[in-house]
Amino acid sequence: MARVPRNTARKPRLRAIPGQATPAPTPSRDEREATLAYARSVLEAEAQAILGLTGRLGDSFLRALELVRDSSQTVVTGMGKAGLIGQKLSSTLASTGIRSVFLHPAEAVHGDLGRVGRGDVILALSNSGASEELVRLLPSFKRLGAPVIAITGDPESPLARGSDVVLDIGRIEEACPMGMVPTASTAALHAIGDALAMAVLRARPFGSAEYALLHPGGKIGRSVMRVFELMRSGNANPVVRDSAKLSEAVVVMTNTPGRPGATNVVDRQGRLVGIFTDGDLRRLVEQGRTNFDLPIREVMGKRPRCVGPEVLVLEATKLMREFRVDQLPVVDAEGKCVGLLDVQDLLAARYF
Repeated sequence: MARVPRNTARKPRLRAIPGQATPAPTPSRDEREATLAYARSVLEAEAQAILGLTGRLGDSFLRALELVRDSSQTVVTGMGKAGLIGQKLSSTLASTGIRSVFLHPAEAVHGDLGRVGRGDVILALSNSGASEELVRLLPSFKRLGAPVIAITGDPESPLARGSDVVLDIGRIEEACPMGMVPTASTAALHAIGDALAMAVLRARPFGSAEYALLHPGGKIGRSVMRVFELMRSGNANPVVRDSAKLSEAVVVMTNTPGRPGATNVVDRQGRLVGIFTDGDLRRLVEQGRTNFDLPIREVMGKRPRCVGPEVLVLEATKLMREFRVDQLPVVDAEGKCVGLLDVQDLLAARYF
């Protein structure tokens, strides 16, 4: 029997596809526990760094509060991770009614110093207090007449020495294996920035109405919105006199912009005396009472639940859910009908 020649060609070697990492081996139970323990130690280190700040607040913090509260604008600056913390701090100040911008130190020397004016205050963040890009701005801030508040971990640093007020967070050991990655120190910078922003907020006349003006969108905006901001008013407010016929009420419900499923019924002075809805019309049809010459006062709901224009929409929504109604008349202090709150508008605004 003839032997089949063996294929002597070399088989190609399998190589890893670029960009695809070799799956890591499943860690052992001990390794997993060690990882979790280390992660917990990071959280503990950052928590301790924040708690350590409570004993450091004193006269300098109060002076910083006064400068920020009384300034025309708060300019926040910082490099690297401290700069990112500074951007958040500037955003927090702006959201609570304090005019604020973030100034990048590297961009400042190329013209962005124009963001700073007399009457402004500078909030400079640097754990080391030695960031070259930040320190070289100090003479410019002085020439512009803007006092500097330094938030740093070294009260003897160049930044601290060139500032008007120093908030010292102390020397903080970072929560990383090398002791170098900004972790606990940035947590402390973040926390003391929030403490300053909230203390300034507490020291100013700023309530939920002002907060609502600055937060018109999302869950926050919905939580502070008032009925007058969402109700149908003017030509969109369906209204008929109590002396009108049923047919007139149906015409108003049909022709009013947005085609509301109801119409308010008012007396001669414009005071609310009732409401007529699509549901009321369906019930009349079921009862065989289809005489459209009937006076609306005979078939309307005579004691409609209503709300004032300044009531929170959340409260009005709760009332509509509780009594299972799709419309709420809106009346002013004299009982005059000024609008209609419709469930369709609440759905569009995501209250349901």
